[in-house]
Amino acid sequence: MLRYRVSRADGRRVENTMPVGLVSDFPKERDVWREVDALGLPARINDAPSPVRIRFDALAEHYLMADFGEDSVRSKSENTAAIVEHIVRDYLIARWGDETAEDIKPLDVQRWLKSLHSEKHLAWPTISKMRGVMSRIYKVGILHGRVSNNPVQHVETRSTSTYRAIVITPEQTLAILRGLPNLLHYTLVLTCAATALRASEILALRWSDILWEEARIRVSKRWADGKDGPTKTDAADGYVPLHSVLAQHLHHWQAHTPYARDMDFVFPSLRAGGSVPLWAISFVADHLRPAAIRAGVQIQPGQRFGLHNLRHSLSNWLVNKAKVEPKTVQGILRHSRIQTR
Repeated sequence: MLRYRVSRADGRRVENTMPVGLVSDFPKERDVWREVDALGLPARINDAPSPVRIRFDALAEHYLMADFGEDSVRSKSENTAAIVEHIVRDYLIARWGDETAEDIKPLDVQRWLKSLHSEKHLAWPTISKMRGVMSRIYKVGILHGRVSNNPVQHVETRSTSTYRAIVITPEQTLAILRGLPNLLHYTLVLTCAATALRASEILALRWSDILWEEARIRVSKRWADGKDGPTKTDAADGYVPLHSVLAQHLHHWQAHTPYARDMDFVFPSLRAGGSVPLWAISFVADHLRPAAIRAGVQIQPGQRFGLHNLRHSLSNWLVNKAKVEPKTVQGILRHSRIQTR
């Protein structure tokens, strides 16, 4: 008896059988396989239409297990995993879950993606990411033999964004600093403006990461979801220069902070007793944003503004004002691609 497995509509693999002959007719295992080939059973199994075809929700759940499990080629951060799971469950399965995966039409997918922009007012880059995740679901399904085609392959979306980051001038940055009387807040903003570190990288800094004698700062982790995690990209893992003026301010802050040991956070939450870093969202809303408005930065209600704008503004100034080569700026900001803004 030849035993083989097929997929059900819910994605589960079940065992089927085909008769080959009597055990007495095949004294050795190779004799059995020779008979299997002679009868053409592998071709009959592979060519036979599956009795049931997998639904999209089962295909999507299989993707989440396969692409984020042991078979994955590249590891994903917890933040990436959470975003992808949100897209899969709250958008893709919610819309396509009950349909047979191979019956979904490319034009229907494209029309649905377009409606997310026109009716739900989602940004095109977000929609483009959803398209990419949906296509990846089918690619993994093909790899694992769950489906045979990818209807998303020829679906088109736009990837350009209407978002324009607020760029602040060096003069405005100085005005913001003057509007921050708290030494912790002042040093945090100065560090971000002078190094272009990502907010998550700044929050993860310990005093041991400040390499005073080498005049540089070690970036080896980021603070995400309440704990240390790997840097955003491999290119982000490295060092940034520590200017002598910034070093003076950091020394001054270290002399005043109650948490100045090597493994203490450079920018701790005083309310939490230094056990975690300062909470960036509250800091931006309560201190940075009001200081920027007082400094003359034009920020409309609901418009995004935060520590990332300091990073973006430094890169803009280096390229457009200081005329630094983009490749050099890419290294300073530790971007994996020179096109990243």
